[in-house]
Amino acid sequence: MNITLHTISIRDLVNGFENNEEEGIVGYGGQLNIRPKYQREFVYNENQQIEVINSIFKGFPLNVMYWVKNDDGTFELLDGQQRTLSICSFFVGEIAVYVSGYLRGYKNLSAEQKNQFLDYELQIYICENGTDQEKLDWFRIINIAGEKLTQQELRNAVYSGSWVTSLKRRFAKSKCVAYQIGANYMAGSPIRQAYVETVLKWISRGNIENYMRNHQHDEDCDTEWQYFQNVINWVNTLFTNRRSIMKGIDWGYLYNDYGHRTDLKASQLEEEIQRLILDDDVTNKKGIYPYLLTGKEQYLSIRAFTEKQKLKAYEAQKGFCKICGNHFDIKEMEADHIIPWSQGGHTEQDNCQMLCRTCNRRKSNK
Repeated sequence: MNITLHTISIRDLVNGFENNEEEGIVGYGGQLNIRPKYQREFVYNENQQIEVINSIFKGFPLNVMYWVKNDDGTFELLDGQQRTLSICSFFVGEIAVYVSGYLRGYKNLSAEQKNQFLDYELQIYICENGTDQEKLDWFRIINIAGEKLTQQELRNAVYSGSWVTSLKRRFAKSKCVAYQIGANYMAGSPIRQAYVETVLKWISRGNIENYMRNHQHDEDCDTEWQYFQNVINWVNTLFTNRRSIMKGIDWGYLYNDYGHRTDLKASQLEEEIQRLILDDDVTNKKGIYPYLLTGKEQYLSIRAFTEKQKLKAYEAQKGFCKICGNHFDIKEMEADHIIPWSQGGHTEQDNCQMLCRTCNRRKSNK
């Protein structure tokens, strides 16, 4: 993999600049993809943009930027998007700054001031000819300034192409259809690629990079889009009462394992959900949904006995394990529900007994 440092003037950067809104933004004679279709929206506020331009007129160095050279000779901006867009916004007259004591847009500058701006040199690292893993390793360790790229944004840069562009179009816009139908269940921001990452995690069962490597050259993301719709439709059908605790659950994993079941009834599930929400022993309400499908109590984080309750039970037993009858120090014992929570037992003093670790483990494994 070749990584080389280049000096590129603003004059060259803004040459051929075009902002086609959702169709993308290009510069550098049309060769630099500043913001691929439906990538992250612009996040700098006006004051931050002005500070970038002020730094240029003061001759202060901006932090180094990073580009990736594609196989066709074009470039994609990996890091420095906000600074680049601030420069271009000033160039096309969208913002104004004070120059020599007067508020000026680019068109109001003198010829000398325009040249000062256009001749300012940017430091750009360009990466090319690397393997996917080399690029990922480099992208992850470079000293990215400002707002760091997410892991999925880094992956998108490595596996760029029509398939990734299609994923961004479907899943990476704040008002995209994926957001409209899935916002109640999805965590994170679409424009920071959270939806893209989540769907790929689900469909690949956690092996995102291998999945992207295998599908990089697909023409579109129709397969992933249909999968996402199937997951959301399944959740809507099975859990008819929407609750805030449903947001951020790994629904795709649950769909992968239980989406084929025909014995699950929405009315029965809703009845159980209401009961568990009211159960004070269930401390992780979000875990109710995976619990109902898997039967694993670990999702519920059943309330543990307090140290006071443990000590009281230990003293009542005089330090003897309720199962094996041997005497132990309290540090060698664990609190246990006499009547298991699954059978209606609660985390109350009368339902607490102290067992040695061996007996408690043996009981738990039954």
